[in-house]
Amino acid sequence: MFEQLLRPLNVNGMILRNRIIATPTGDAFDEKALGGAALVVAGHAIVEPGRSSFASEDEPWPFAKYEREATRKRVLKVHQAGSKASIEIFHGGRESRVRDYAKGPCSLTMPDGTKVRAMDEAMMQETLDWYSRTVASCRKIGFDAILLHFGHGWLPDQFLSPFYNHRSDEYGGSIENRARFPLRILEAVRNAVGPHYPVEMRISAYEWVEGSIEFPDVLAFSRMAERYVDMIQVSSGIDKNTVANVHCITTNLEPEMTNLGWARQVKRAVSIPVSVVGAFMTPQVAEDALARNDVDAVAFGRTLIADPDWPRKAMEGRPEDIVPCLRCNNCYHIASDHWNVGCSVNPHYHNESFVPKGIARANTGRNVVILGAGPGGMRAAITAFDRGHRVTLVEREDEPGGMLRFIARESHKSEVARLLGHYRAQLAKRDIRVMLGCEATPELVRALEPEALGIAIGATERRPAIEGIDGPKVLLATEVIMRADELEGRIVILGGGSIGCELALELAERGRQVLVIEMAHALAGNANALYREALRQKFELHPNIKAALGNSCTKVSAEHVEYADDAGRRQKAAYDHMIVSVGLAPQTDLVERFHGIVPDTATIGDCVRPSSIMNANFEGHTFALNI
Repeated sequence: MFEQLLRPLNVNGMILRNRIIATPTGDAFDEKALGGAALVVAGHAIVEPGRSSFASEDEPWPFAKYEREATRKRVLKVHQAGSKASIEIFHGGRESRVRDYAKGPCSLTMPDGTKVRAMDEAMMQETLDWYSRTVASCRKIGFDAILLHFGHGWLPDQFLSPFYNHRSDEYGGSIENRARFPLRILEAVRNAVGPHYPVEMRISAYEWVEGSIEFPDVLAFSRMAERYVDMIQVSSGIDKNTVANVHCITTNLEPEMTNLGWARQVKRAVSIPVSVVGAFMTPQVAEDALARNDVDAVAFGRTLIADPDWPRKAMEGRPEDIVPCLRCNNCYHIASDHWNVGCSVNPHYHNESFVPKGIARANTGRNVVILGAGPGGMRAAITAFDRGHRVTLVEREDEPGGMLRFIARESHKSEVARLLGHYRAQLAKRDIRVMLGCEATPELVRALEPEALGIAIGATERRPAIEGIDGPKVLLATEVIMRADELEGRIVILGGGSIGCELALELAERGRQVLVIEMAHALAGNANALYREALRQKFELHPNIKAALGNSCTKVSAEHVEYADDAGRRQKAAYDHMIVSVGLAPQTDLVERFHGIVPDTATIGDCVRPSSIMNANFEGHTFALNI
């Protein structure tokens, strides 16, 4: 199984045990190595102290005297499991956080007031010297390889891309001129590390903004760079540009394997290995790309945040045990603006100091009852069983999944369908008593004699008190999800949260006319920033979607939906079907009935406060960890 994915790869004398590369996401380098990735990029190294960090003007150079020991630990954490250690070599250029001025191809003042100076020969040589010093230090401290970041809008890309580079001298204009300084960087790097040290280079095949580099120029540069580097990694997008970032760190609204087509063409254009990054979600799709000789290796970012053991599970022929990434981007600080960084399916991520990676056996097995088989309830049951407890999972419906059963049927939700399948497979593998089609009551719970009780009964859909809202052409969101192909004509959706917007997009893609009525002045206000931007871009592709923001529905008649804005201006919209998607209501009264049966009782997920898959997973897992 997965013979191509698990084949070794020789990159300039470095033998990788498989074709799996772990990108520099998060600081748990050891977990990715222990999980079986062949090459682990252990974070980044800024090139030029005070001039190249995207985070802080005070970010230390990792090879300064009192930083070296911590940097060496990165290597050791990767080497302990037989993986090879790499590090990303990074220069932010004009995007750097600086005290005085930043360097770039052109002079300008950034929106935050930072002055950028166009690099002259002296400034270029200074940066080249820092590149040489940095990569030589990487080799000296023990890294097996380096990854030069030449994409995503950072300094080398700022010279390559006409989106940034407007110079009229020998460093601007044609691709040969725009490539001149990046090639000087590559030459300096190769001279510093010697001919037998593996050098990988990441490029952006396309930047997704008007005036960006064209792909033929990317191919031409790849051929120019081939003499200096040993592997090219193909990505796309720009980091510090929200419009382009959603194509760099894609959401579920974008296709999977988004960069594979470009990588395939780079592979045909050069004679060195080519890797690709970007939404490879399963071992099988990576295996297929390798088997077709589209690429030589596949790099994984969020996939290995969701499950660092992804490679090992593939090696052992257990793909059903891989916890799938949802591409929700909650792990990405740019998406969440640091409000709630975490992983929807891996509660350990970003909580390493208090949520252990492994599941320790309990000293004494207890009788655990979980009410509700949504994501939180299923996760609680699985974790409790793995700790050695006797587990009963009670579910009112005839199949487990909770709201996942509906969400998984939507368009653009293959990741959620994969998660639902994963949880069901894990329940089936364990000797968990699952009582389906069973309404939980206090009497039933008492009869089960629990020693610990998890209440994960979920929430109910809201139906606001609006005249006519109970009419025959009005459906709740879950009803529509199960029969979206039956809805014809003009659709009005009351509620522009993420579910309402996803339904609007799906119906518009089916050719329906859709009007979204939303009280707030933004769509998907409950989602993170990158998802909202991705949604905006999708809506723009469909003129048959209209949004009435800052409007409230006032009345529903047999033929029209009436709504009014904040100023009281009233409008009518004719409709054939209306969908109500205004959020969930907690079941506080019902939850309260289950309290007092057993002291060790916890609520999980939406039942007392409608929330998210991430919070439900965290609460279910950590409750079970502490029984």
